[in-house]
Amino acid sequence: MQGQGLCLRVATLLTGLLECLGFAGVLFGWASLVYVFKAEHYFDELCEPDAGATGNFTAQPGTWGGKYQPPRDCKAQDERFSLIFTLGSFMNNFMTFPAGYIFDRFKTTVARLIAIFLYTSATLTIAFISADSAFLLFLAMPMLTVGGILFLITNLQVGNLFGKHRSTIITLYNGAFDSSSAVFLIIKLLYEQGISLKASFIFLSVFSAWHVGRTFLLMPRGHIPYPVPSNYSYGLCSGNDAREEEKKTAESEKLELQSKESLPAKEEALGPGKQQEPRSFWSYALSQRFAWHLVWLSVIQLWHYLFIGTLNSLLTSLAKGDRALVSAYTNAFAITQFFGVLCAPWNGLLMDRLKQKYQKEAKSTGSSAMTVALRSAVPSLALTSLLCLGFALCASVPILPLQYVTFILQVISRSFLYGGNAAFLTLAFPAEHFGKLFGLVMALSAIVSLLQFPIFTFIKGPLQNDPLYVNVMLVLATVLTFVHPFMVYWECRRERKSPATA
Repeated sequence: MQGQGLCLRVATLLTGLLECLGFAGVLFGWASLVYVFKAEHYFDELCEPDAGATGNFTAQPGTWGGKYQPPRDCKAQDERFSLIFTLGSFMNNFMTFPAGYIFDRFKTTVARLIAIFLYTSATLTIAFISADSAFLLFLAMPMLTVGGILFLITNLQVGNLFGKHRSTIITLYNGAFDSSSAVFLIIKLLYEQGISLKASFIFLSVFSAWHVGRTFLLMPRGHIPYPVPSNYSYGLCSGNDAREEEKKTAESEKLELQSKESLPAKEEALGPGKQQEPRSFWSYALSQRFAWHLVWLSVIQLWHYLFIGTLNSLLTSLAKGDRALVSAYTNAFAITQFFGVLCAPWNGLLMDRLKQKYQKEAKSTGSSAMTVALRSAVPSLALTSLLCLGFALCASVPILPLQYVTFILQVISRSFLYGGNAAFLTLAFPAEHFGKLFGLVMALSAIVSLLQFPIFTFIKGPLQNDPLYVNVMLVLATVLTFVHPFMVYWECRRERKSPATA
């Protein structure tokens, strides 16, 4: 690729990986942060003396505000934290649609500056609130998540710079997004060593200067087109001459527009009749393919959000109130989250390898490029559903040591879920609608994720802290997600039987 050095591409990839790993998806480390909030007495007034306690609460002097605490019923406090997480996770997904529109319409620089503003405002808010102003978490956490998702969206396009490894890079970034939950574990460990919550979040706020530098030095002002033209340049390489930069930007945007208009037609061209099909955004958003993908994402994501949002309460129940044991399992969960960045690329690598394999077969069978791309996604979709089913079954068994296995399956499943989601959308739909379709599927799945709070309330109330019936229903819903890879496989098989039908 002329005018674009390998070093700059690698630098863009690595710094983007660091950005997603260190900041974008910190919400998923919520369980670690809740532990700190409870130690700081956030919403502590909601706890009441537990008149029916049997003496199983084993708090020791110095483990909760420096003094022994009698057995208490903190169901209302847990519900408040669950509500904050529900709101934050909802905004993380729902605001992806307008975020995708902003990215498509106003391009990279504007989207990233908005992300920096939201993220910095959120970290400063968390840094300066206290137990008396804990209600501001309802504002800070949504801002934190929306800023993070904008960071992710603007970084996903970096995969376009690496050609045939595009899916691998996309899943790598999504894995880093998931693994950034380990940041809250670090904050928790530092807190236990005497570093205040305020100091940790001020540090995160100051680090936003690094995001600004990367925005103007290592990211394009517009979009990175796919495929990348030979004369494409961005960042440091495009800052030498203003007129030349404008000329190259106009040329790259022209090529990008051409690729958006021509690639979908080529990929879906099974015959002259097929090429005349409408290619509007809504024609794809209302398709059966998109609908089943939405079901697949929504069900699996609901499991993950419900598990993360209620983990502190679950561990407290299984550990019989032993705060030291809860802390140990919370640390174990947060540590496993870091491995998401190592698990996710295997999903993209699987898709890339299968796509190359099926492309060779397509030369003899006459299959279209779109069919090849969809076939490569089938094993990934099915494997993600299988991993989630295993995670769901383990999470449903109320045995504390088994939760170590649950943690491992959860992080692998989630890293496959979000990486596979983004990669599937790039393979199954035109690039010109990626930002909007990615945002739409996340926004609609966010509405489903709102169920986590009434489910949590239902378990704590009518079910008297016994989630058996809820878990059975959710496991059955997880089985339903296998329909999506089957439908994609069936669609590919049908098209392969008549590849050249007019």
